[in-house]
Amino acid sequence: MLPARCQSPHVDAAQFRVLVADDHDVVRQGVQELVRLRPGWQACCEAQDGREAVALATEFPHQVVILDLTMPDLDGLQATREIVKASPATKVLIFTAHDSPALVREAVACGAQAVVLKTDGAAQLLRGLDALAMDQRYYSPGVPGVPAADAPGEPARDGLTPRELEVARLLAEGKSNWCIATILGISVRTVETHRSNIMQKLDLESIVELVLYAVRRGLVHP
Repeated sequence: MLPARCQSPHVDAAQFRVLVADDHDVVRQGVQELVRLRPGWQACCEAQDGREAVALATEFPHQVVILDLTMPDLDGLQATREIVKASPATKVLIFTAHDSPALVREAVACGAQAVVLKTDGAAQLLRGLDALAMDQRYYSPGVPGVPAADAPGEPARDGLTPRELEVARLLAEGKSNWCIATILGISVRTVETHRSNIMQKLDLESIVELVLYAVRRGLVHP
């Protein structure tokens, strides 16, 4: 039996099949309608969190998975890593509101082949999908410079994992442990563990030092 948010994923192999994952209903619906405007393209499935996106991408064939970066249960970075590992033929397009160079770099390092900012609009998203359909990478004009990425699935050069980078960004933005736990869909205790690991890895002693690190890394803007 198909999931409620997955409509007939077993379609003609000639069709370009897309899975849309975002925790906001209006974004999912809008992107799916955009995809359906293209002849031969089909928005087969939708997911409201990273864990569901991985499950659907693994169970059903898709050419492209469109992922938001910040989703509950499993963020877009970790979801990208798991999708690329489980289904190497599936391409991942990150569709995000975050324009942090560090997060863009980590998305590419995790295996994303396209990054489009939500502020760049529908035309850029379609261009990104067109590029992936032709087996090409794509970064929309609003995406900050994409430096050479680390090997897929590897921690960042400063030792932080993609999840730790996300927690570091949220901490630097002034979010509380409880708020971060709610945003990422994890427990407060897990956030505390990430926070401790971040401070230890970076040899930091205060949240002020963490904010300065985040600014230097491009995780947040001063």
